[in-house]
Amino acid sequence: MDVAIVGATGLVGQIIFEILDKSKIKLNNIYAVASDRSVGQFIKFKGIDIKITSIENVLENKIDIAIFSAGKELSLKWAPIFVEKGAYVIDNSSAWRMDETKKLIVPEINGHILDKKDKIIPNPNCSTIQMVMAIHNIHRKYNILRIIISTYQSISGTGRKAIAQLHAERNSNKSEKVYPHQIYNNAIPHCDEFEENGYTKEEMKLVNETNKILDSNISITATAVRLPISGGHSESINITLENSFDIEDIKNIIQNSEGVILEDKPFKNHYPMPVNSQGKDSVYVGRVRRDNSCENSLNMWVVCDNLRKGAATNTIQIMQLLIDKGFLN
Repeated sequence: MDVAIVGATGLVGQIIFEILDKSKIKLNNIYAVASDRSVGQFIKFKGIDIKITSIENVLENKIDIAIFSAGKELSLKWAPIFVEKGAYVIDNSSAWRMDETKKLIVPEINGHILDKKDKIIPNPNCSTIQMVMAIHNIHRKYNILRIIISTYQSISGTGRKAIAQLHAERNSNKSEKVYPHQIYNNAIPHCDEFEENGYTKEEMKLVNETNKILDSNISITATAVRLPISGGHSESINITLENSFDIEDIKNIIQNSEGVILEDKPFKNHYPMPVNSQGKDSVYVGRVRRDNSCENSLNMWVVCDNLRKGAATNTIQIMQLLIDKGFLN
């Protein structure tokens, strides 16, 4: 199998290389693709230096799977070209997520709907992935009517320049501002651009993508906040169910969900935190408790490494699905 990683030098691209380096997926060739300023440099993979090439040049080779982690505009332009050349495209940008002809895939939830004709496969937003991982089995049993979600997102979701801004401000140095305000010692209720309805694009991704993955009938509202931490997204989630529930049954459902770990011993100070999620592929859930202010409602706290299960790991799981389903034969 021949694979191209487009956006190989970015935060997600590097973790994709790291995961593939340790995986048992058999590769014939792996190509590192990046912008012109990185072409000619090298990325180490399984002890070998892989020379970075341009997107134009990589198309001269046979490509079975192209993984895109390089932004919406590039994906819109180049993903169809890779498909014309016979490749499957797994895309980490927002370019194709809400396209009605494309399936938004989280393998543990809806991997079964992936078909051989699905040549462009969008990866959901990182915040969406960890939320639906935590709640999808609850929805299957109890039917979720409404979700209120507030996110507390690390700066790694914005990229290297955001990390540089935080480090510079922490050391009282000047740097390029990725955010409109100081991020160090601050919390900014502004993730991505604002839309006309007063919500940010990040908040609307949580709404629209969750409706597409789980159920279009769920009412959802979101607030997304950026925090000065370098890794891991956290979410406070309030859900209202159609049916009455036992809180212990809810915890059992979470505990038995694939890819989800319940950490819910608050009186022993045991609950999910982003510092403990970094470098791990699971979604962590804790602080599960009944919402006594609203009938059939409950609260939970959900944490995940946004660069791994929120992006790179989910991508490689989709890649494994393509292999397991025999689509590449």
